[in-house]
Amino acid sequence: MSGIAPPWLLLCLKCVVYFVLVLMIIYTLRHVLFTMNRLFGRQRHPYLDIDTADWPFVTVVVPAHNESAVIAHALDALADVDYPSDRYEVVAVDDRSSDDTWQVMSAAGERHPEVLRLLRRTDGMPGKAAVLKEVSEALDSDLLIVFDADYVPGRGLIKQIAAPFFDAEVGAVMGRVVPHNTGSNLLTRLLDLERAGGYQVDQQARMNLDLLPQYGGSVGGVRLSALRAVGGWRVDVYAEDTDLTYRLMLAGFKTVYENRCECYEEVPEVWQERNRQIMRWAKGHNQVALRHLGRTLRAPGMGCFARLDAVLLLGVYLLAPLLLLGFMSAFALFLLGEPLLHGGVLVVFGLVSFSTLGNYAAFFEIAAALHLDGSRRRLRLLPLNFLNFLVSLINITRACASLLFDDTLRRREMRWDKTARYRANGSSS
Repeated sequence: MSGIAPPWLLLCLKCVVYFVLVLMIIYTLRHVLFTMNRLFGRQRHPYLDIDTADWPFVTVVVPAHNESAVIAHALDALADVDYPSDRYEVVAVDDRSSDDTWQVMSAAGERHPEVLRLLRRTDGMPGKAAVLKEVSEALDSDLLIVFDADYVPGRGLIKQIAAPFFDAEVGAVMGRVVPHNTGSNLLTRLLDLERAGGYQVDQQARMNLDLLPQYGGSVGGVRLSALRAVGGWRVDVYAEDTDLTYRLMLAGFKTVYENRCECYEEVPEVWQERNRQIMRWAKGHNQVALRHLGRTLRAPGMGCFARLDAVLLLGVYLLAPLLLLGFMSAFALFLLGEPLLHGGVLVVFGLVSFSTLGNYAAFFEIAAALHLDGSRRRLRLLPLNFLNFLVSLINITRACASLLFDDTLRRREMRWDKTARYRANGSSS
C-alpha cells in the first residue's frame, strides 16, 4: 500500500518518528543520570548546618482565594515557627473570596496579632501572581517566602529556607513538597509517588550536579533585591514561579533546592481537579518555554551541559503532544504498509516514551525516591501509574492546544483556576 502515498509524505512521517524517538531517548538518559546520581553520587546540602546567625527580615505571603477550609491550619503553623519574632511577619491576602476565607483569616489574626497581617483585595487583577506583585512592591524586607494556603510548614522551615541566602549569589530557594492526604484514594497515592520522584530525585540531582533546580510557587523564598532586579513578578503567565526561575538564572542568580526542607500540601482527590491542575502547569510552563528558550540557548556563563539541561527542563511539557504525533506518524506508516524501522525499535519507542514522560517524574526516579525515603512498600503502586501517564498525556496535549488556539490566537483573558480543597474547616490549634 505504500505506493499510494507520495514519497515525500513517507519521508516526513519517518522523520517525525525518528525525531521523537531520539528526543525521548535523550530525556530517558537524563532521568537515568539523575537517578544514578541520587543513588550513588555526591549529595550537596551546603546550607544544612546553619542554625545560629544574624537572620534577615522575612515576610511570608499567603495568597488566598476561597480557602476557608484550609487557611487556618497554615496560618497557625506559620505563627509557630522557630524564627526571631522581630524579623518575621506573615501577610495573608484574601483575594476577593466568596466564601468565609476573610472570617477565618480574621480569627487567626486575633490569635496571632504579633506576627500576622491581613490584607483584603477587592479590585485590581485577580490571581496569585497579581497578589504577589502588589504585596512585594510594598515590602521593605530582605526575603519574601511564598506559601499556598493549604501548605503546613514545620517549625524549622523558615530558617531552612532563609539560610542559603547568606550566599550573595542565591536568588531563590525551593523546599520539598510532601502530600499529607495520601491515604484518601488511589489518585492521592499516585500523586504522592509523582511528588517523591520529582523532588527527592529530580530536584536534588540537579542541585548535586550544579544544574538548575526549579523554584516552585510555594515553599520557596526569593531575595527581594534579586526579584526587583529582574523586573518583579509577571502577571501575564500561568507559571510565575517557572518564569522567575529562568529570569533569575539569566540574570546570574542561583536557585537552591533544600531537600530536607519539607512542607506538607493537599493534593487533588478527584480526577477533574487533577486534570485542571496539570493543564494549568503545562500551559504556564510552555508559556515560559516560548519566552525564554532563545535566551537560554545563548545564556552566558553556563556550561554546555547546564545549558542543555535548562533547555530540556523547558521542554518537559512539550513531550506529550510530540509523543502523540510520533505514535500517529508510526501508525500512519503501518497503515500505508511502509516498513518503519528495524525489528524491535518500535517496542523501544513505546518503552522509552512511557518511562520518559511518565508523570513528569520518570518511573525509575519514583522507584529510587521510594527507596531513599525508606518506603519501598509503595512500589506496589508503581505499575498503576500507567493510568496517570495516560491522563497526563491527554491533558498536557489539551493544554498545549488551548495555549495555541485560545490564549495566543483568540487572546482569551487569563484567570486563576484554583485547586479545590478537601480538608475540614477549622484551626490546627
